[in-house]
Amino acid sequence: MGEMIELTAEDSHKLSAYKATPNGEAKGGVVILQEIFGVNSHIKEVCDGYAKKGYIAIAPALFDRVSPNITLNYEQSDIQTGLGYMKQIAAEDALKDTDAAAKEIADAGDITVIGYCWGGSLAYLAACRLSAISKAVGYYGGMIPQNLGEEPKVPIILHFGDEDASIPMSAVDEVKAKRPDIPVYVYSAGHGFNCNHRASYDAESAKLALDRTLEFIA
Repeated sequence: MGEMIELTAEDSHKLSAYKATPNGEAKGGVVILQEIFGVNSHIKEVCDGYAKKGYIAIAPALFDRVSPNITLNYEQSDIQTGLGYMKQIAAEDALKDTDAAAKEIADAGDITVIGYCWGGSLAYLAACRLSAISKAVGYYGGMIPQNLGEEPKVPIILHFGDEDASIPMSAVDEVKAKRPDIPVYVYSAGHGFNCNHRASYDAESAKLALDRTLEFIA
């Protein structure tokens, strides 16, 4: 269903991306933004899932700016490694890669950026800065509270878990207070609850968040 392709960002950086195409005509497109674990098997499965629901899905390999083909698992050592890679990549550069992915699938119609963890924070910034997208969805983006001074230009919804050790509920409340126009959904779950490869996976919360996301982008 999916394949690796090459994209070129506006600063001439070349990166790989995983692209999954639906059978039949596309309802639209989604850009899937990775966590700190690269475009690994889970991110590819997320793309395949959206393709099965009728969307062209593409996941740019944001870590390619550090080194190509980085994929990690979910052990503590992987988390530390992934955080190290993330810190080497400026948000502006990650957004260039996001923009390149959105433009690659522009023919699909409306494009939604859907990001998880690091990607969730980038999805918020994409909503503020990228003209190639129509909507955005952020899952447990820990850097969103620091970026609330920026104004989203497109509709956005946010998902958080109330047992997230890295994003306190005070931060979620701050998002709600400063951006009352943004729907913020809170689940009885921890960080990474959408990822069925992680111990923090919560099937009920993941399904509800996906249902809300699909309703939002339809």
